[in-house]
Amino acid sequence: MDASLLRGSYPPLVTPFRNGAVDYDAFAALIEHQIAQGSHGVVVCGTTGEPTALTYDERAELMRVAVRTSARRTAVVAATGSASHAETVALTAEAERAGADALLIVTPYFVRPPQRGLAEYYIDLAGRTRLPVLIYHIPGRTGVTLELSTVERIVDAAPGVVGMKHASNDLAFATQLLARFGPEFRLFAGLEELSFPMLAIGAGGVMNAVANIAPRQVAALCDTVARGDLVGARRLHTQLDELNQSVFFDTNPIPIKYMMKRLGLLASNEHRLPMVPATADLEHRLDAVLDRAGLTPASVRTSG
Repeated sequence: MDASLLRGSYPPLVTPFRNGAVDYDAFAALIEHQIAQGSHGVVVCGTTGEPTALTYDERAELMRVAVRTSARRTAVVAATGSASHAETVALTAEAERAGADALLIVTPYFVRPPQRGLAEYYIDLAGRTRLPVLIYHIPGRTGVTLELSTVERIVDAAPGVVGMKHASNDLAFATQLLARFGPEFRLFAGLEELSFPMLAIGAGGVMNAVANIAPRQVAALCDTVARGDLVGARRLHTQLDELNQSVFFDTNPIPIKYMMKRLGLLASNEHRLPMVPATADLEHRLDAVLDRAGLTPASVRTSG
């Protein structure tokens, strides 16, 4: 695996909808925006992309659009996980055929499998693909918490599992992962508020929803830490703090989609049920956050 792959800022992109359908042209434009803003890669159909609201065919087409649009100018990570092993296998094959650079596979949700089942799940999936695999660990969404011994079993048996997106406030677990597997283990911060702390202890990158609206700043945070400038990185972390908090004013990606609409990155902040657009009160609250951050449609178009 290339030393630069799976390092830096990999924003999990939103999925634009228009009149109930996926807007693939708008999705391609978002990828162009991320490339122009200096993101190191993109994630397709991550949590922020509302994958549970998408059909199988829509997820597969989004992967193809991402690879075709990026044209190798930036890395594409395809999130192929599902509650169903069979569907995950099929989506993983779709990602490989599309030309994705890596996979992000969430722990199977709702079923609450035992640790031994989680280990066999990832070992099996990694054995079916030539692409590097990242485990997506997000206990707050899935109800599943991985134990260190389970990750050890997976990595020891499946060299294709090269890292993890850790979306939890358990910084001790992040430290244990890096101590056990070393700096080559691609550990990504999945919670905005822990981006700088995790980068500071050795994580290789971030996969943050806030990079949909502030990609240049999040990429700069990663680059600044990589240069060893922790003072500068702490300054960027502080500047991003309110934006980071705003992502969770409501269920992600409701706030993100509204802010993207206001910034002219989306024509509308459309969702599929049971997700719904921001309320008027939330809109006012988010407007104030964007104003204090100095983000306007003009700033988004001209920054870089």
